[in-house]
Formats: sequence, structure tokens, C-alpha cells
Amino acid sequence: MGIIENLVGKKLLAYRGGVGDDALHLLFDSAEKVLLNHSQDCCESVTLTDITGDMNDLVGETLLFAEETVDSKQDTESYDSVTYTFYRFRTHKGSVDIRWTGSSNGYYSESVDVELVKMTMEEYLNAVENDVW
Repeated sequence: MGIIENLVGKKLLAYRGGVGDDALHLLFDSAEKVLLNHSQDCCESVTLTDITGDMNDLVGETLLFAEETVDSKQDTESYDSVTYTFYRFRTHKGSVDIRWTGSSNGYYSESVDVELVKMTMEEYLNAVENDVW
């Protein structure tokens, strides 16, 4: 299982980011934060393009379902490439589907990077108390 699927059973405390942004930050009560973004190389674009549902329905709730799926398409004439990465989260309170869109000439990565950061208890308490994460 990947980082996203391993979030099942964890409670989301807060998030930062939205449509049009190049990063989404998720803070969990397990003293962990997850960063979804893309490390820019050269001639590609990867952005958060759509959120269906209300992210606030996830805050304060335990994730019952979390998954990442990817769908790629390549234009056979121009060789331009488009990759859609979907993240789906479900709680008792609601559901959220997040779509990232990556495009390039087919040579550069269009993937979303997912990073799990485990914080010390001191870092975690500071993040929660002072909203600095």
C-alpha cells in the first residue's frame, strides 16, 4: 500500500491548499503531515485542478477510505501528454475527490509527488498550537 492508502484510520486535523495551487498539505492527529505537490523540472505543468466535495467535511474526521488513481493520455500526432491523478477520501461526514492535471511534451514527469513527514511530538504540538506547519 502507498502513502495515501495508509491514511485510512487517521484523523485529518487541517489542510492547506486548493484549486489552482501547486501543493496540498494535510495534517493528521498521528503527528504526521502529507504533502502533495510536483517538483518542477522544466517544461511541464502539474496543478490541482478540481475538488469535488467540501474539504471541511474531512476535517476532524477519521478517513474510512483513501486512494490514488492515475490516468494518462498521449496525443499520437503532437506527442503531447496529459496525466490525471485522482485522490479520493471518504469519512462518515462526507466525500472529497481531488483531481490534479499534469501536461508536458511527453518527456517530463507529470506525476504528483506524495511525501509523508513524521513529526516529533514537540513539532506536532507546535504545529497545532501555533498553526505553523
